[in-house]
Amino acid sequence: MEKYFNSPAEVVEANMKGAEGKAALSVSRMVLLGILAGAFIALGGAASSTAAHGIADVGLARAVCGMIFPVGLMMVILLGGELFTGNCLMIMAVLDGRVSWGRLLRNLAVVYLSNLAGALLTALLLTLSGNQNYSGGLLGAYTIKTAVGKAGISPVQGIASGILCNFLVCAAILMAAAAREIAGKIWAAFFPIAAFVIGGFEHCVANMFYIPAGMFAAMNPAYAAKAQEAYGITAEQLGTLNGWNGLVSLLFVTAGNVIGGMALVGVPMFLAYRKKG
Repeated sequence: MEKYFNSPAEVVEANMKGAEGKAALSVSRMVLLGILAGAFIALGGAASSTAAHGIADVGLARAVCGMIFPVGLMMVILLGGELFTGNCLMIMAVLDGRVSWGRLLRNLAVVYLSNLAGALLTALLLTLSGNQNYSGGLLGAYTIKTAVGKAGISPVQGIASGILCNFLVCAAILMAAAAREIAGKIWAAFFPIAAFVIGGFEHCVANMFYIPAGMFAAMNPAYAAKAQEAYGITAEQLGTLNGWNGLVSLLFVTAGNVIGGMALVGVPMFLAYRKKG
């Protein structure tokens, strides 16, 4: 009888084999695929913000974002990008002895910085494109508001929200691997990612785009004035939107993403479905 999907044990085995390939990538390929993945996630974020910026109801706005943002991970999955949050699942191959801790850390470090480069480039291009002029500059103001909120997140909130986010992202990646056809992979990835976006959880690579995009938007006096008028963003809040606060926030979210992807998905899935002996 034909099988229409892979079992959880098969998914775990395939992920570990894939992790061996990821660990063996040259630095140049990691950088290229990492930049692409960072850009893919950033474009999903940019498109979802554009769609939702004029919606006053928070729940509805997040629902709209949740319908659009998943395209970023879909591109990563189907085109083979290297995404930091998804690569946290390489912990399974480390526990199985197929990948060394050194190779894991090498991959995560290179991919993280490459994702950052892709997200920053996308934020710059978005600013230059005039995208934030939509609705009389309201999209620029919305971008500032989003960035202020993410740069000002508390350590506990950043870690907890990051855990919840990457729990869902890694689940989406494994679910997509369970599907054998492209349509199945798309739908399998869509719902967990929509859930994390609608829940408002924090994704470090997405924040690599959102925070710099807000910083670029804040340099435009018209957008800054619109942010104060539409969202009550004060000059003091704008002052907190800087590289240092953005970096600190990003590090707490990253820590949460690592815990969520490794400790809450990778390790339990490995222990439950590894091939023994």
